[in-house]
Amino acid sequence: MGLGGCLLLIAGGAILTFATDWKISGFNLDVAGLIMMAVGLIGVAVYSSVLRRRRAVVPPVAPTVVETDPYGHDGRAL
Repeated sequence: MGLGGCLLLIAGGAILTFATDWKISGFNLDVAGLIMMAVGLIGVAVYSSVLRRRRAVVPPVAPTVVETDPYGHDGRAL
């Protein structure tokens, strides 16, 4: 579930909880809306923690430079 799905769950849950006054026997829309909002918030938290780990920048390792003499000398005095 991406960030858009999480935001959709939060918005849908808020609409069910605060903007409707429907009465359904055997089903409480307020509780269903609260559960949807909670799941959406948990999804946003998980998504942001995964995104933070993905964006972690590892500093590059400097390459080892080895200088070689074309004549085969190792640089020591003779």
